[in-house]
Amino acid sequence: MAEKRLTKEIAKHFLATRHPDLTSFTELDDDVVEETAFWAFKGGLDLNGLTSLSEASAEALGRRGSLYRNFDGLTSLSDAVAANLGKGEMYELSLNGLAELSDVAAASLGKHKGTLWLNGLTSLSDAAAESLSKHKGTLWLNGLTSLSDAAAESLSKHKGTLWLNGLTSLSDAAVWSFITHRRGSLYLNGVTSLWDAATESLSQCTGSLYLNGLAELSDAAAESLGKGRMGELSLNGLTSVSDVAAESLSKSGKEKLSLNGLAELSEVAAASLGKRGMGELSLNGLTSVSDVAAERLGQCKGTLYLNGLAHLSDAAVWSFITHRRGSLYLNGVTSLWDAATESLSQCTGSLYLNGLAELSDAAAESLGKCGGDRLSLNGLPSLSNAVAERLGNRRGVLYLNGLTSLSDSATRSLAKFEGVRLSLTLEKLPASTADILRRSFQRFPGRFVGKPANE
Repeated sequence: MAEKRLTKEIAKHFLATRHPDLTSFTELDDDVVEETAFWAFKGGLDLNGLTSLSEASAEALGRRGSLYRNFDGLTSLSDAVAANLGKGEMYELSLNGLAELSDVAAASLGKHKGTLWLNGLTSLSDAAAESLSKHKGTLWLNGLTSLSDAAAESLSKHKGTLWLNGLTSLSDAAVWSFITHRRGSLYLNGVTSLWDAATESLSQCTGSLYLNGLAELSDAAAESLGKGRMGELSLNGLTSVSDVAAESLSKSGKEKLSLNGLAELSEVAAASLGKRGMGELSLNGLTSVSDVAAERLGQCKGTLYLNGLAHLSDAAVWSFITHRRGSLYLNGVTSLWDAATESLSQCTGSLYLNGLAELSDAAAESLGKCGGDRLSLNGLPSLSNAVAERLGNRRGVLYLNGLTSLSDSATRSLAKFEGVRLSLTLEKLPASTADILRRSFQRFPGRFVGKPANE
């Protein structure tokens, strides 16, 4: 790649734009940071085109607080540059282009506070692991394919979220070390198998545990995880679980249990999972459920994710109106008859139906009465006048970010919205429609949210 230098004159021009794109520049003049508004830019700056970084620029960048700096184009890092970046005030620092890191550089980066990306590293010395274990924040090391027992013991002391998805297996000693990982989350999605004793040890982690690479789980391993104290347990690689395992897992993941790989669920397993407390239960892989399974899952007291379901029977709909707490996600459902919508509107939790592309007047009237905090209908591209009027009467939060057209009458109905909040993507709407709604946004700040089209 030919050299393309970022000078202070060019930087001033780019920084005058709302979202400066600096990714094409390979070199950075030392005076850019100090003599332009570069230093005052608080948002994320993507500098992943840089192939080198001087000590002076690194020192200047490190001194300036920012949300994010991306230096993924750097394939090597001198100890001096690492020292300046490590002591800097960058909340997020990305160095994924590095394939190796000296022990001295690791010691400097270990002083960084915030999110640190080092996914290009394929190996880590024991000394480097010890240094990085002192890092405070989220640490990404997904490129590591193996760890010595000493390195695993050091990293287990890291006090933030730790990503180690490149590891495919763990030694007995490494497993035992990671049970001391008491804070943050532990991502081990590359691990494809665990013996029962290892699972029992890992279940003692008090942070969240992600083991999405596991394709099967014994009843004994499930029992161990069920006794765990982790906040979230993610096992999305499982395609089936026994009824015994489902009973055990229902007690795990106090904050959230994710089993999105399950394509089917027995009625006994559904009954066990339906007895969970207030945590979230994610079963997005299910494409169908029997009426009995729906009735039992509907008893779940926390948030329930069933985004893989495309259709619901009358009995299933009736079961889900008993889902009185938490939120209900049914974003895969593409159509609902009026009676079904009326039943679902009786849910007292938030309701997400983003798969609906159209809504009858009667259905809109029912959903307008939905008692949950949030109603999300982001799949609707347009609203009839009657539908807009009925939804406009809703008192909670209403999401309509998929709208691309509205009649003047429908626009005026939404402009009168008096609920907690109405979320729209104004950039998707015709200019005249957006102007009417924008004036409402200005009159009632906080009630309306104009969401950017790229979010």
